[in-house]
Amino acid sequence: METCKYVHYEIDSRGHTPTNHHHASSPRHHKQRSTTTTSSGGGAITRNLKHRTDIVSDDEYLSRKMLPPQWVKCDIRVMDFPTLGKFSVIMADPPWDIHMELPYGTMKDSEMSDLKIENLSDDGLIFLWVTGRAMELGRELFEKWGYKRCDELIWVKTNQLQRLIRTGRTGHWINHGKEHCLIGIKGNPKNINRRLDCDVLVAEVRDTSHKPDEIYGIIERLSPGTRKLELFGRMHNIQPNWVTLGNQLDGVHIVETDMVTRFTSQYPSGEVKKPTPSPNPQAPTTTEQQKHLDSWQPHNIRPLRN
Repeated sequence: METCKYVHYEIDSRGHTPTNHHHASSPRHHKQRSTTTTSSGGGAITRNLKHRTDIVSDDEYLSRKMLPPQWVKCDIRVMDFPTLGKFSVIMADPPWDIHMELPYGTMKDSEMSDLKIENLSDDGLIFLWVTGRAMELGRELFEKWGYKRCDELIWVKTNQLQRLIRTGRTGHWINHGKEHCLIGIKGNPKNINRRLDCDVLVAEVRDTSHKPDEIYGIIERLSPGTRKLELFGRMHNIQPNWVTLGNQLDGVHIVETDMVTRFTSQYPSGEVKKPTPSPNPQAPTTTEQQKHLDSWQPHNIRPLRN
C-alpha cells in the first residue's frame, strides 16, 4: 500500500449504522455444510445453501456495521419485487439476446421491458450493462423505469498479460475489446460521493459474462453503506450490503428482519415459484379431461321441459 502508485480507498464504518432497514443476526456461519432453515419470526432465512468456504459469517459483517450478503434464487421475471423493499443502487447484467450461441439462456427485449424495475427505488442510481445492440434499448428502459441517463462506464478488457483483448468472442463486424455500463439517476439520492473514480475500468477477462469485481468498489465509494440490489447475479457476485437475485444462485439467504417477514408472507414454502395460471373455463377440453368430467357428473338429473 505504501509503495503503490495508485490511490486506495477504505470504508470507515466507525459510528455508522446501516439505515432504512432492520437486520436480524444469524448465528449460522457460512462455512457450515449445506443447510435448510426457515424462520418467519424475525430470524434469518437460509434454504438449500451449498457448502461455501469463502464467505465471512453474518455476525462478522454485522460487527463491521455492514449488511451481510443476501441472495434469492429465482426467475427474475416472476419475482415479486415489492417483497425486497427499496434500494439506493441497482445493478443489472441482463442476458441480452445478441444473436450468437451462448452457454446460458437469454431474455427477449420485451421480457426486459416488462420487469417492474421502477418499483425497486424511489431515489437512487442504476448501473445497466449493455451490449452494442442493446445500448439504445437500455436508454429506452431507463426512461420507462423512471431514470435519466447521467453517465457511462467502460470496461476495457485485458488478458492475463495485461494486454488489450483483440480477439473477443463478441462483435459482428469487428472484435469487441470493451463493454459498456450505462448509469442512470432517479429522484434525488442522498450522500452521493461524486468525482472519486474514473469512467474507464481496465480489468482482466475471466469466466463468460463475469464482470470485473472492481465495479463493486466504485459503486460502494459512490454510495457508501446503502442497500444495493444486483439482478441476474451468480454466487461470485454476492457482496456485503447487496441483495443478489438470479436463477444460478444457491438457494435463499436473507437476514434483514423486514425482508424476512415480507418474503415468508409472499413465499411460505421459501421458494420463488411461477404463479399457477387460473384455468380458462372457455378452453376446449381434451378427450381424457372429458372422460374425467363424465365420471363424476351426476346422471340422474332430468332435463327441464318447456
